Amino acid sequence: MFTPNGAFSGFSINDLDAAKKFYGETLGLAVRENAMGFLNLELASGATVLAYVKPDHEPASFTIMNFEVDDVESAVDDLNARGVVTKIYDGIPDDDKGIMRGNGPDIAWFKDPAGNVLSVLKGD
Repeated sequence: MFTPNGAFSGFSINDLDAAKKFYGETLGLAVRENAMGFLNLELASGATVLAYVKPDHEPASFTIMNFEVDDVESAVDDLNARGVVTKIYDGIPDDDKGIMRGNGPDIAWFKDPAGNVLSVLKGD
């Protein structure tokens, strides 16, 4: 019988040390290396996301993780101050900071060192 006690998501990266630094130091997540040599990204909600090295890694073609924030503009300013680029797309209706407004919740996208796309978006 299928009786799940929990679930978690995961995504691939190409450099464990770069990911550990980005997610831990730049984004400020709790990051721990597990027994298999993968990274557990521990979120404030209690959820854990697995980041694993894949030798033939290719960045995901979709947003792998969305971070809900109270104020997207403040979050973008903070990310930019930490060296994170939030203006990554051409051809979408965003401002000079990379924030798209008025098409659903305010949102801005950025990339991790492996090229995976993440976002900050206005939470409820």
